[in-house]
Amino acid sequence: MKKSVTEIEVRYKETDQMGVVHHSNYVVWCEVGRTHLIKELGFNYAEMESDGILSPVTAINLGYKYPARYGDTVTIETWIERYDGIRVVYGYNIVNGDGVQCVTGTSEHVCVKKESFRPISIRKHLPDWHAVYEREKKEVE
Repeated sequence: MKKSVTEIEVRYKETDQMGVVHHSNYVVWCEVGRTHLIKELGFNYAEMESDGILSPVTAINLGYKYPARYGDTVTIETWIERYDGIRVVYGYNIVNGDGVQCVTGTSEHVCVKKESFRPISIRKHLPDWHAVYEREKKEVE
């Protein structure tokens, strides 16, 4: 199972009045981690979209454990948690510079045709992605 590692320096605009990262920014950071993982696997969202396929989020679940703060550098670990040929669930672990776990979670995605927003089979329409996702998904424990 491949894990992608992405570092982000917390910017002031990402913090709230309490001086901690606002919860909404973790969703954005997950997207950064996910696109980085996809790039490391040899693919590109922009190319997929130019072929008329989109990959919307159908569910997201984040658990907030410890606040990241302005000036921290956080590390986002991203991997393929589950994949069934139609749905992809990405896993995330976000830790601060001291190694303290800040957020854990998952996001679920499907692929759809751009013009109709109807779901498609990744297995059928993106066979290269399918092969890599099958290889890289988390082993069932």
